[in-house]
Amino acid sequence: MNNLRLLISDSYDPWFNLAVEECIFREMTSQKILFLWRNAETVVIGQSQNPWKECNTRRMEQDGIRLARRSSGGGAVFHDLGNSCFTFMAGKPGYDKTVSTGIILQALVQLGVTASASGRNDLVMETASGPRKISGSAYRETQDRGFHHGTLLLNANLDRLADYLNPDPKKLQAKGITSVRSRVANLAEFLPDVSHQQVCDAIIEAFFNHYGERVAPEVISPDVFPDLPDFAAQFAKQSSWEWNFGKAPAFSHLLNERFVWGGVDLFFDVEQGSIVRAQVFTDSLNPAPLQRLAEMLVGRAYRSDALAACCDGLIAQFPQRSDELLELRQWLIETVK
Repeated sequence: MNNLRLLISDSYDPWFNLAVEECIFREMTSQKILFLWRNAETVVIGQSQNPWKECNTRRMEQDGIRLARRSSGGGAVFHDLGNSCFTFMAGKPGYDKTVSTGIILQALVQLGVTASASGRNDLVMETASGPRKISGSAYRETQDRGFHHGTLLLNANLDRLADYLNPDPKKLQAKGITSVRSRVANLAEFLPDVSHQQVCDAIIEAFFNHYGERVAPEVISPDVFPDLPDFAAQFAKQSSWEWNFGKAPAFSHLLNERFVWGGVDLFFDVEQGSIVRAQVFTDSLNPAPLQRLAEMLVGRAYRSDALAACCDGLIAQFPQRSDELLELRQWLIETVK
């Protein structure tokens, strides 16, 4: 058996690629594995992050941007086809993230770029205006294996990164990991004609050179169902609301709005994506529907369709207040995404 394995995905689906990564990692033995891939427009969050705190989830839904939760730690990042993604895997004791970092740095040298490792997970280039981040990484280790995955910014749309990684100014107090914002730069600023294929070729060459061995690539395509153990179940999990949103750490959320008929303060405690406590405060002259709403919300998923269903039930119970409750319903589904 070859000591090395090279896999290349021709899918841009983040849930597909992360499911492939997870299945390969789960079944691997002592091989050194390089997996190269990239995602269409997606916000990827760390295993312990709260999407409502990290991201503008409402803007993402409006623009058709996917959310994908990875199994490693670290912060939130925006992926588009201007990012090249890499994953190195190895069994222990051979797993060493300094080796994989060195391979990426060597690949950059082949492309004509000098960079250095900075902090716990970044690669930076020194510029006249100071260090600029061109790559971020995250890591995962089990008892007998580990992986290092990350992205290289080639010509990513950095404006869109700012659009989706800034949350709405909602009053969230969350427990969990918060991203550290950094000054970033695209490699295209320094290498105007750089392409994803060039970057992949350079990483592959550095990978082969480091280990002194070459292997044929295995192309993984969504057109042919991957022959990986439990892939269907892993893909279903990776693309599910329960994994991407429901895995969020516990947090509290206070919403308030003033309507013609009165002001409303709505307070949620959310755990694993479900509302475990809800309180409503109002100066409305008819508070009974809102008091009932607080009771109905407990146990519901923290998502707009679930809240809308509660309001529909409320309207059926209080038809004489339907105009006010329709206003409330519209506000909730626009605010909670």
